[in-house]
Amino acid sequence: MQEIQYKFWTVCMVQERDRVLLLNRQHDYFKGYIPPGGKVDFPESFVEGAIREVYEETGLKVKNLQYKGLYEYVNPVKMERHMIFNYLTTDFEGEIKAGSEGEPEWIRISELEHIPMQKSIRRRMPFFFEEGTFEIHVQWDEEKAQEGDVRIRKT
Repeated sequence: MQEIQYKFWTVCMVQERDRVLLLNRQHDYFKGYIPPGGKVDFPESFVEGAIREVYEETGLKVKNLQYKGLYEYVNPVKMERHMIFNYLTTDFEGEIKAGSEGEPEWIRISELEHIPMQKSIRRRMPFFFEEGTFEIHVQWDEEKAQEGDVRIRKT
């Protein structure tokens, strides 16, 4: 029996009044605007990973992260499960600097629907600014080589 492969990631939306800080990412297959984030290093916690990733990608030191939800991608054929823990903060300090993942840009929340971003980011974007938390479960359909079942639950 094939062993399940688990991968853990974080995303942290940094908000200042009516704007959020996104990275304009224009390399590899993940093009578009994305919040800072990345892989959680063992043995750090998910919050520690999110704080580290924001600092590495933007130069900002964030704190008081609010958990917003889980985005989960599952491929039953490859036995892979990717779990992305999503956070929001309005508490930060420092000077913005560019990192290797993309150019940081402040974007007005009202303009988010008009900028290019990955489907997975667009799907969860509204939930960052609503009360409560979310859970999104996406299952890959190997036969069709595309997303299959998508379940969204808000709490």
